[in-house]
Amino acid sequence: MRQVILDTETTGLSWERGNRVVEIGCVEFIERRPTGRTFHRYLNPDREFEQGAQEVTGLTLEFLADKPRFAEIVDEFLEFIDGAELVIHNAAFDVGFLDNELRMAGASYGCLGDRCRVEDSLLLARQRFPGQRNSLDALCRRLGVDNGHRQLHGALLDAQLLAEVYIGLTSGQEEIGFDAAAPAVEAVAVPRFTADTSRSRPRIAVAAGELAAHEARLATLRKKAGQALWDRFSEPVAAEPQEPALAG
Repeated sequence: MRQVILDTETTGLSWERGNRVVEIGCVEFIERRPTGRTFHRYLNPDREFEQGAQEVTGLTLEFLADKPRFAEIVDEFLEFIDGAELVIHNAAFDVGFLDNELRMAGASYGCLGDRCRVEDSLLLARQRFPGQRNSLDALCRRLGVDNGHRQLHGALLDAQLLAEVYIGLTSGQEEIGFDAAAPAVEAVAVPRFTADTSRSRPRIAVAAGELAAHEARLATLRKKAGQALWDRFSEPVAAEPQEPALAG
């Protein structure tokens, strides 16, 4: 299975207000393992940042002035993601921006859903950790992913962190094997035992000598400990009658 973990940075929070993508970062996974292939591009948005958006990324219009526009890299981008499952944190945000960029590049490009299945890692996190903060930073802390070097938002860095978070969120799912058919188990007949209560239990008579030795032992215990636990549970035991001596 081929997956692409994807993140974007933008000039603001809403593409409906004309905001644009300024950075795309992608990391390729095959069978849940990184291949080493990445896609990373800065983009010239041809517009100003909204208040606050520039501080989050640290990007400036001066830095982006000589970078390509989305239409110039769209074919390369689509070739990288085509046919893969996209893993995106808060997917609705990134997909909305990228679909808008594709529309502006040309109707023939369609939308991401035409080419890829999208997995939203935020929804996965909310299912696993309901009622908790599930931002990328919060998940890194919770799942033991080192994000100490993340001072600013960056698309490629965030995609790399998200890849580790995603593996942590989904670890064990495929190994558990719920989809595999359970092997048939033969029924084993369990023997049943029925007590016969129609007959009285046999009683065993104790020889007088054994009974005398037992009583002597109990007397020793009573003298040392003040009592013998045997006294609480025992019933009087009848001595076995001695055989009469035969005349010589």
